Amino acid sequence: MCGIVGYIGPKRVVPLILDGLRRLEYRGYDSAGIAVVGENGKMEIRRAPGKLRNLEEAIRVSPIEGIYGIGHTRWATHGRPTEENAHPHRDCTGEIVVVHNGIIENYAELKSQLQAEGHKFLTETDTEIIAHLLEKLSTNASLEEAVRQAVKLMGGAYALVAISLRDPNKIVAARLGPPIVVGLGEKEFFVASDIPAILTHTRSVFFLGDGEMAVLTPQGVRLTDFEGQLITRPAQHIAWDPIMAEKGGYKHFMQKEIFEQPRAVRDTLLGRISQETGKVFLDEMEITEEDFRKFHSVKIIACGTSWHAALAGKFMIERLARIPVEVDYGSEFRYRDPILDSHTLAIAISQSGETADTIAAEREARQKGAKVLAICNVVGSMLTREAQGTIYTHAGPEIGVASTKAFTGQLTALLLTSLYLAQVRGQLSPASSQGLMHELTRIPHKIGAILERDAQVEELARLLFRHTDFLYLGRGIHYPIALEGALKLKEISYIHAEGYPAGEMKHGPNALIDENLPVVVIATRDESDPGSMTRYEKTISNLQEVKARDGIVIAVVTEGDRLARETASHVIEVPAAPDLLSPIVEIVPLQLLAYHIAVRRGCDVDQPRNLAKSVTVE
Repeated sequence: MCGIVGYIGPKRVVPLILDGLRRLEYRGYDSAGIAVVGENGKMEIRRAPGKLRNLEEAIRVSPIEGIYGIGHTRWATHGRPTEENAHPHRDCTGEIVVVHNGIIENYAELKSQLQAEGHKFLTETDTEIIAHLLEKLSTNASLEEAVRQAVKLMGGAYALVAISLRDPNKIVAARLGPPIVVGLGEKEFFVASDIPAILTHTRSVFFLGDGEMAVLTPQGVRLTDFEGQLITRPAQHIAWDPIMAEKGGYKHFMQKEIFEQPRAVRDTLLGRISQETGKVFLDEMEITEEDFRKFHSVKIIACGTSWHAALAGKFMIERLARIPVEVDYGSEFRYRDPILDSHTLAIAISQSGETADTIAAEREARQKGAKVLAICNVVGSMLTREAQGTIYTHAGPEIGVASTKAFTGQLTALLLTSLYLAQVRGQLSPASSQGLMHELTRIPHKIGAILERDAQVEELARLLFRHTDFLYLGRGIHYPIALEGALKLKEISYIHAEGYPAGEMKHGPNALIDENLPVVVIATRDESDPGSMTRYEKTISNLQEVKARDGIVIAVVTEGDRLARETASHVIEVPAAPDLLSPIVEIVPLQLLAYHIAVRRGCDVDQPRNLAKSVTVE
């Protein structure tokens, strides 16, 4: 969720960058900073933890001016939200400055190499290694060439922007994952992590693609790939209507938000994991580590899509932390006189934080003595204000009524909660924790791989959109994904769809199957997990039962699965993932399928009939 703003041009740099950072505050942040180069050729940096007003006060006390510069709002990734860890970060010489959004996955290895070469590090961040790499690589090279060499050494995902006194009057940006937009003005040029930061200054923009770089100088913008090949791309004209601008070229908000999920998952992880130790760090809250050790039970409360995330969370928490979990609908919870006490952890989940039923259930839980942890996407919402702790999903504004990126953010937050509970209760070895942590950091890449197969899912939608009923099946932790897949379809296409436990087919649903019924079966597998393989084998049996009754079988399977392919009418492959992480990748093709079917049927994808984004009344 970090915000980036850069500017080179004739206007006063500092006010412009601060204004841009202010327009990115919706993304959330815990510190901010700015670096500018003045007419005297000197670089000045100001940083401050907390809100943007703290940075503004630091500048008021010690004013700075410049002719170009970069600014940043940070969500802590590696290292606490302190002034020391706030961006921009500089190299040993103080001549090179970097701001960065994302995670450098191999930063520990790079840091060790740089330290062995004599580089001194002053912060706990992964970003600082970029500045030191650029110091090393720019001795006899331009800034853009140094960035080009650096990105080939770095693993992970990043949007980075750099300036250097060694190569003045230049801003270099590079992207692999998180977004970067470049703005073109009248003898002035902008770079930012999102359009709102620069929309008051220019309507002419283009977005960097993955593996692309932009070089901004007073003379213009030059675009290349990471190999140095020049790229020619016409600028996109943005209308002043901010709603249209925020679609970023997508046909619908829902489509945009589906494609934002790699970033949403990545941002939910930021600042909360250590790949070196395998530890999870939750945000500051009133619930202490000792409280987490003493909980005897967990109640998860949610509505709609959030309830499906909660149901998956039950499998995660019970499997990792070995605590019994109950999942309740917010609309039912307070009407059944639930049993809770001070040894109960209540987890309330809501994208908006304003869902009336969930807030009412949260209050009921607190009244009965439980500690309440909120999982929410909106900073400062009612749910978060009344909870004793919050894990923000950092998915960014979700405008489409049918939730997509908020759901995968919730699954990610629930997995982090499960890992944290397991760690503080001594239920998970450091090695197991590190293994899961490593796999978790790879999930955004795997979602990206699924999104690259969008055309395949669109073709499948063309074959299925006229059907009037669908059945979705899953076992274990995959059953909640069957429920969510069915909900997505019914929400936006108005097709009747039902999610069902695959093992319950013989107890009724088999009667529905005929040659006109598409049955979506989630049949992924984790070959390292005996329990997962047993569920997989039984699910294949269910799949064969459907096929024997002439049903249309659409199987969501792990890449390379031949057994399911032999039986299924259609197959959607997803990258392999551990069983507890697989829901985060499995849901993505089901979202795409629902989206494309709804578009084919001419439905209002973003604003389906009779539904609202946030249900703020009972």
